[in-house]
Amino acid sequence: MNKEELLKNYQKEEDRLLVAKMLDKITLCKKRNKLQHTDFLNEREKHILQKALHQINIQNYTIYGGVKEAQRQLIVFYPENWSQEIVKKNYDMFIKVIRIILPNDLKGSYTHKDYLGGLMKLGLKREKIGDIVVWEKGADIITLSEVYLFLEQHLKTLTRFQKAQIIITSLADLHQANLQKQEIEITVSSMRLDNIVSELAKTSRSKAEEIIRQERVVLNYEAAIKVAKIVKIGDKLTIRGKGKFEIKEQVGRTKKERIILKIEKYI
Repeated sequence: MNKEELLKNYQKEEDRLLVAKMLDKITLCKKRNKLQHTDFLNEREKHILQKALHQINIQNYTIYGGVKEAQRQLIVFYPENWSQEIVKKNYDMFIKVIRIILPNDLKGSYTHKDYLGGLMKLGLKREKIGDIVVWEKGADIITLSEVYLFLEQHLKTLTRFQKAQIIITSLADLHQANLQKQEIEITVSSMRLDNIVSELAKTSRSKAEEIIRQERVVLNYEAAIKVAKIVKIGDKLTIRGKGKFEIKEQVGRTKKERIILKIEKYI
């Protein structure tokens, strides 16, 4: 399958561009006999590219995000005569870690949202930033090498980080993320997507339908735009601005025959 044939499979321009950029990286890897990588990908983007790689039978690649169960990862392509062990030794060529150490009076006061909000204020594109690992004294920000010097120089221009210590550290010294999940229960009249989005987003049914039609909902790594789509146990659901959820099990039913679902929310 050539490039043009593969790209015909994608109706959305953004998806075609995503796959086209990946194919260019594969070509460069072969021509230059050097590592090439994508930007940091969210789960939907990663899913799209992995399906494309399977279609064209490309196997010399790894997926890496710096920490275990990273939410944002990049795909690294390597020459056919390289082993994955050699690739792993070269991750720090294109991935850097910026550590923010807060002053004592601010320790523990910032959330992931506070750190990400600061980065976006600096005008950085989200795909240049990987996971942000928040810990007691601050945070480790995983970035592409092309932006880490900019971050080192400009983070202190943000009021929230003016008194912080900004240092560059290594992947080996990176704090490991403690992926936390919160168990919640919701009740719905049916397993329709709009019902479940309404409960998880704590909004009206009509607003949930609007969120879905705006393509702000991803179900199992695919954009979900049909409000009546049936959600199943084990499905993973991301609602932009509200979080990521997994439908764990049906606990039972209420007296009015509403379905009780156990949900895990990633926090």
